[in-house]
Amino acid sequence: MKKVSVIKELPAGVAKVLKRLHHPLDVILLCVRWYVAYSLSLRDLEEMMAERGLAVDHSTVRRWVIKLLPLFEKAFRRHKQSVSKSWRMDETYLKVRGKWAYLYRAVDKAGNTIDFLLCARRDKVAARRYFEKAIGQNGAPDTVAIDKSAANLAALHAVNAHRETPIRIRQRKYLNNIVEQDHRAIKRRARPMLGFKNFRCARILIGGIETMHMIAKGRCGDPKAFACPPRSNSIPWFHRPAHSSPP
Repeated sequence: MKKVSVIKELPAGVAKVLKRLHHPLDVILLCVRWYVAYSLSLRDLEEMMAERGLAVDHSTVRRWVIKLLPLFEKAFRRHKQSVSKSWRMDETYLKVRGKWAYLYRAVDKAGNTIDFLLCARRDKVAARRYFEKAIGQNGAPDTVAIDKSAANLAALHAVNAHRETPIRIRQRKYLNNIVEQDHRAIKRRARPMLGFKNFRCARILIGGIETMHMIAKGRCGDPKAFACPPRSNSIPWFHRPAHSSPP
């Protein structure tokens, strides 16, 4: 199948960007996917492509990643499956330009990712922004479990002040074990990146990592929307299950 016919099957925004890129389509999508799905650096991907006879500079891979990940996340959100009404919310830490930033995340009681937000500060304003985003994307929960954070509690009280039916708040540390365990997958993937150079790129990359993490959990309501392109004669190793590791 020709590149043009494959591009027509992709979301419109992704297809528009891919038309301006000159490398084979399967190589572009493979590099972007592997970068956010596995613990690989840009130079790892450059070497892996070279071993297969493909000259792809690590800086080129980075440009692909920054251009395509926001489009992939946008397309995924249109097909994201619904979550339960019992949430577990927590924040974790990542370095951006050598300073700590705070990644707010939540999962439901089954461990399905609800939403995420990277913020420069850890306070009531940031926590409220996260809750408003998560509720806007997923609907309001019946219950939210948080730790002993005063900022998160204050943010939920602020959200409840504008609701007829308040969200029930549970401050039980053991209930948050599931989201704390889920943080590990994101931080493990971010570790080879050796910190983020600026906040814009950090948000894009975290968005891509979280998107791939949700796809791996089976949270895409339409798997065909994220199907890999047909097998290339030059790259017979392209088709692999979503849970497999790169060769």
